[in-house]
Amino acid sequence: MRGVVFDGKEVRVVDDLDVRPPGPGEVLVAVAAAGLCHSDLSVVDGTIPFPVPVVLGHEGAGVVEAVGPGVTHVGPGDHVALSTLANCGACADCDRGRPTMCRKAIGMPGRPFSRRGDGKPLFQFAANSSFAERTVVKAVQAVKIPETVPLTSAALIGCGVLTGVGAVLNRARVDRGETVVVLGTGGIGLNVLQGARIAGATTVVAVDTNPAKEAAALRFGATHFLTSTDGVREILPTGADHVFECVGHTGLVRTAVDLLDRHGQAVLLGMTPPKAEASFPPAAMFLDKSILGCRYGSSRPQKDIPLYAELYGAGRLLLDELVTATYPVEDFARAARDAARGEVARAVLTF
Repeated sequence: MRGVVFDGKEVRVVDDLDVRPPGPGEVLVAVAAAGLCHSDLSVVDGTIPFPVPVVLGHEGAGVVEAVGPGVTHVGPGDHVALSTLANCGACADCDRGRPTMCRKAIGMPGRPFSRRGDGKPLFQFAANSSFAERTVVKAVQAVKIPETVPLTSAALIGCGVLTGVGAVLNRARVDRGETVVVLGTGGIGLNVLQGARIAGATTVVAVDTNPAKEAAALRFGATHFLTSTDGVREILPTGADHVFECVGHTGLVRTAVDLLDRHGQAVLLGMTPPKAEASFPPAAMFLDKSILGCRYGSSRPQKDIPLYAELYGAGRLLLDELVTATYPVEDFARAARDAARGEVARAVLTF
């Protein structure tokens, strides 16, 4: 089968991948579509350290082909969106409804893939590897969705939507009438914008250096669009209740703090290199301000994905509009180039 493999030096689309059958508590999924997220490119450029060789991809949707013993919530033929969260379901964090904090879901990559030539195993990225025609995941990662949701759109729920919308609703808990600033309007930023709209924020300022992003930002929920943060205080003289950093630039952490109102909170979503450091004056925090980390939108995929599918069906959550362009998997290099240049909100690979 076809898949996108990174060997530590180059990315190649291969056609000789194999994946093992599902074991107990696992699901085999025929992937129909997969979103190309910046995190995939971050593995390639070294921002996210990951063992190689690895099958890339972590944002996908498809159709269940087979299930292992003990799996009852999905069956062959079901349409599913895939999450990256292979949480155990039994630890204290899972029991508290915080599956993103499950220690068994972090830093334990499996190797369900192999190449027909040498039979050597390949790692699975983010417990998912959706850039393959088939992948095997833990049952908790396969979330049933209505067949009315196009799989090219459903593919984006599993990362971009869960992270962006989830950061607003689950982590920041933006309330009606509050004010929001979003720094960066890529795939994550657009979902933060629509999360703020769904939450009922009244003033939502999108900031992106690329003026071509304005139309999409306004469509997804921004009430104002700026190409720099210089004008934010003209719109929000006392600062914002919530500022979301969606770029992964250490300097923007300081900017996010500077833009906060009293009791405001800065939420960090952009991925920085592991050893990068940011600075800000601690005195700026004394008026009950806070900086929040956020992993995967503090999501509960088995609950949140069906909710977002329902909001999509009601016309309240935009999914189709996130798909800027689709590419056959063989055109991965072109999709990656377009994504790196910021020419697409989300590029979607299809099989």
